[in-house]
Amino acid sequence: MGPHLRKLLSIASEPLADTVGPAEARLNFPSIESDLASALASKNGFFAFESALCVFPTQPSDAAYDLPAWNHPALWKKEYDLFPQNCLCFAEDAFGMQFCLMDGMIAGFDPETGEFKRLCRTIEDWAELILDDFDYLTGHSLAHDWQKKHGPLPAKHRLVPLMPFVCGGAFSIDNLAALESTRGMTARADLARQIRDLPDGSKIRFEIIP
Repeated sequence: MGPHLRKLLSIASEPLADTVGPAEARLNFPSIESDLASALASKNGFFAFESALCVFPTQPSDAAYDLPAWNHPALWKKEYDLFPQNCLCFAEDAFGMQFCLMDGMIAGFDPETGEFKRLCRTIEDWAELILDDFDYLTGHSLAHDWQKKHGPLPAKHRLVPLMPFVCGGAFSIDNLAALESTRGMTARADLARQIRDLPDGSKIRFEIIP
């Protein structure tokens, strides 16, 4: 495990689930990177930056979805057409942007557009990116301000924009609502399906009901 991942673990919350060994993590998730397996053996799931970043545990937890449940195709991935089977979503930011292991790289998945963006090559590289620009990559400032006004995010909830960011919605706490994580993903899957292949300026229908 590299220094940046160790640093991220040092500033993170207590583990979200019971401890597992790295061998068990790798057995259950063949695509998992060895450094991530080691990190989860050290802290089996955690929050960081006032819950703006959530790294999913390998075991059931009251605080967050676990890796098997969150990555089950029937939970929310089925709502996105042809979601890659080899994609392991291991963490998410304050707004439900997914951090994924796939095809030997770390990618970001935008639930509003259904698009993947390559971020880096390894978990250690990812931890370095997070530490260097945690506000942008986790949504920390907005999450902090929202929680200061409304209280801590409930378990298994993320902040979802009432007017989607991709449609010009403001990055402000007045445009955010706490929504159960799977509801937030499935609602935005409908948006992603509507805007796919549409020319700029097309009309769409989208509604978030907190």
